[in-house]
Amino acid sequence: MNPNIFPALKYHDSQAALEFLTKVFGFEEVRVYRAEDGSIGHAELRLGAGMIMFSGPPEAGWLGGGTPDPLAGTVSIYVVVADPRAHYEHARAGGATIVRDLESTDYGSLQYIARDPEGNLWSFGSYDPLS
Repeated sequence: MNPNIFPALKYHDSQAALEFLTKVFGFEEVRVYRAEDGSIGHAELRLGAGMIMFSGPPEAGWLGGGTPDPLAGTVSIYVVVADPRAHYEHARAGGATIVRDLESTDYGSLQYIARDPEGNLWSFGSYDPLS
């Protein structure tokens, strides 16, 4: 098995996150495991060849921390998209909070940065570090 990386996020409102990520950022629902009360225990979403996982907030102390606070975090997620301009327009029209407008970088990427409803930073661009 080859190593791979899957960002795993925690959301206070995982149902709202599922709806936002699929409708606004264009992710495709792969698997969603729900508890008896209907809350999301674990979700897997795909965008192209990439995948993320997420769930609701952990109990205090789970995985060594408290509930998520993305505005105080140091992590952002970068996603390669075929058409950053179209993705930007779709995300903006869908209500994403744009942190950095669409721009060309000195390393050849066309990209923008947005926050999801809980504050996580998402960068979408044309630069592919694997190519």
